Amino acid sequence: MSDTDIFKVLADPTRRAVLERLASAEMTATALREGFAISQPAMSQHLAVLRGAGLISERRDGRFVNYKVESQGLAPLRQWLARYEAFWPARIDALKDLLKEMDQ
Repeated sequence: MSDTDIFKVLADPTRRAVLERLASAEMTATALREGFAISQPAMSQHLAVLRGAGLISERRDGRFVNYKVESQGLAPLRQWLARYEAFWPARIDALKDLLKEMDQ
């Protein structure tokens, strides 16, 4: 999946919130739904989209399904951000220089 596709998946605030909750601990869909004003089918749909994007995985434990963040699914985002890492230090240095000039 491309970084563009992952950004589309994460454009939904509910999916971002689900991913953030899963980053803290593995959970069932029922536990994940607590605090959200959405139905069980809606949560299942969000989980299916996140799973399809490779951002989460599931583990069956009897009747229960536990979901967790799949760190490898975030690799395209890390690669996209890495392209801009070199950009920021130079820009911040230029801003510091400008601010020093303005102070004088």
